[in-house]
Amino acid sequence: MLSGPSGVGKGSLLTALLGQVPGVARSISATTRAARPGETDGVDYHFLPRERFLADAADGRFYEYAEYNHNYYGTPYAQVDAMLDKGVDVILEIEVQGAKIVRGLMPDAILIFVQPPSLESLEDRLRKRGTDSEARIAERIQLAAAELSCLPLYDYSIVNDDFDQALDQLRCIVIAERCRIAETADTAMQSSNDR
Repeated sequence: MLSGPSGVGKGSLLTALLGQVPGVARSISATTRAARPGETDGVDYHFLPRERFLADAADGRFYEYAEYNHNYYGTPYAQVDAMLDKGVDVILEIEVQGAKIVRGLMPDAILIFVQPPSLESLEDRLRKRGTDSEARIAERIQLAAAELSCLPLYDYSIVNDDFDQALDQLRCIVIAERCRIAETADTAMQSSNDR
């Protein structure tokens, strides 16, 4: 799972990672927010009317869902499960609230937090993006400060100060996690037999 404040660049990092590491896929979240210029339904997000989203949530169609910045976001079960069944490493771009929920459902999930070098630099990025009012930027910075306090929940942290370096760190985390030896009863038995 990949989390971080709005505007920190987690989406750009994930898009670049997909072009570098085979066998990795992005989970396409559902949201009630409007599509931004250049975003495509079913590619960037599943853009749903609020009523439909809430009906799907009531029917239990999401691993998790949360309200973030006045919009709902959720991770659909069906799509994620289908990819996991095929042996694909699925990365969820998810908010802190959702990460807590998914960690409870999937204790082995790997959580990665992308953080800005500072809140001031994040504020500058949000201004340059040009999609939010000053009041909304102030709200996002306040939310980012709260999200940063949740770092202990995560397994890894990447500071996105230099994009190429942050991307390399993300790629290394994915590759290292693929090389991890699972600690199961079978591997414990194997190592005791090898002595």
